[in-house]
Amino acid sequence: MTIGSKEDLAGLARVGRLVGEALREMKAAVMPGMTTAELDAVGAAWLRKHGARSAPQFTYGFPGFNLISVNEEIVHGVPGARRLAPGDVVKLDVTAELGGYIADAAVTVLLPPVSPVGRQLRKCVRAAFDKGLAAARAGSPVTAIGRAVEGEVRRFGFSVIRNLCGHGVGRTIHEPPAVPNFPDASVRDKLTEGLVITIEPMVSAKPASTVQEPDGWTIRTHNRSLAAHHEHTIVITRREPLVLTALAA
Repeated sequence: MTIGSKEDLAGLARVGRLVGEALREMKAAVMPGMTTAELDAVGAAWLRKHGARSAPQFTYGFPGFNLISVNEEIVHGVPGARRLAPGDVVKLDVTAELGGYIADAAVTVLLPPVSPVGRQLRKCVRAAFDKGLAAARAGSPVTAIGRAVEGEVRRFGFSVIRNLCGHGVGRTIHEPPAVPNFPDASVRDKLTEGLVITIEPMVSAKPASTVQEPDGWTIRTHNRSLAAHHEHTIVITRREPLVLTALAA
């Protein structure tokens, strides 16, 4: 969506703040031995307490409230009986709706003992997000974001997962435009003032394609390479974008 009024911006800011707070609560709670369902319940309780709904649940019928992906799982992991283990790389992805507005953010959490590759992957995906954010200005092509993201990922020696990308958001979960994490020549869109999008680098330790697990939701690397994910919902301006989910940082 594109911001059309002060009410739009206020509504998106409210849900964006809640998404960031839910991620903060989940990050504080996560520990080895807890199940992904128990971790999901932490975020769900916070969002329900403030009147928000799970956007993946009511839009797509997702069988959890939040998406939790572990190690080689990149995105869309289904919370359940899996117990988190020491050394796991955990991706927390929260997309919530409040008052007709939707915001989306994700972070990668490392459970100790942290492996060197896990530490570098998380550092990489955060740095790649920052580079993408710096390139996101009204009047620039959408591909400027992907060029900045992929350049930083390559600098770390890792690989962008090329068939997963950011997207427009605001009134529904996935809106135009697609925001690839590499300079996809087929994407001709320009960034416009007030446009609401996610920037979300998804990175693997080794070059990888994607495989969907039998649950019909979870997407992992085909070679089981470790993966990381970092995402915020932002509003494009002519200067620095507004990060609506900043508490998730």
